[in-house]
Amino acid sequence: MIGDGARVLVERALAVDGAAPPDGRAAEATPGASLDEVSALFLERYAARPVVHTALLPGAREALALGLPAAVVTNKPRAITRLVLERLGVAGSFGAVFAGGDGPLKPSPHGVRAAAAALGAPVESAWMIGDGPQDVLAGRAAGCFTIAVPGIAARERVLAAGPHLVVASLHDVARLARASLTSA
Repeated sequence: MIGDGARVLVERALAVDGAAPPDGRAAEATPGASLDEVSALFLERYAARPVVHTALLPGAREALALGLPAAVVTNKPRAITRLVLERLGVAGSFGAVFAGGDGPLKPSPHGVRAAAAALGAPVESAWMIGDGPQDVLAGRAAGCFTIAVPGIAARERVLAAGPHLVVASLHDVARLARASLTSA
């Protein structure tokens, strides 16, 4: 259900619960509650506990420790993204953050291009690393080298997006980055 932004997540959850039509029309979670109201309640509760079910992927700290320019491109709202990065202790590791509300959501390449520009990096030399098809599609559309780290999204969906490389974990990405640095 996740990966396409908070509003879509809420809409999908309500549809599964039978409280919302699956066709995207305004939903009624309870009599009188609109999709906007339920989404606002979800975001309020998410902000109160942003990392209860959120953890860094294995190898993330190792990859970030390399000190390479890094950015976050996410469909999560900016305020939630900031809280998650702070609570996980990695907020200072990113030179740019492009979040939901900053522009079109992934799979649009807009956020990837904006993040690369903010880092002063040519998008063609950037690696887009992600665990969902939205990440791979956004990276490919932007012109990045895409690396899939299957995790939360169904593996088949991630592979169908056509990543340039599939790795088992971010430990593999750290090894690739180190090898790339030593050969340069």
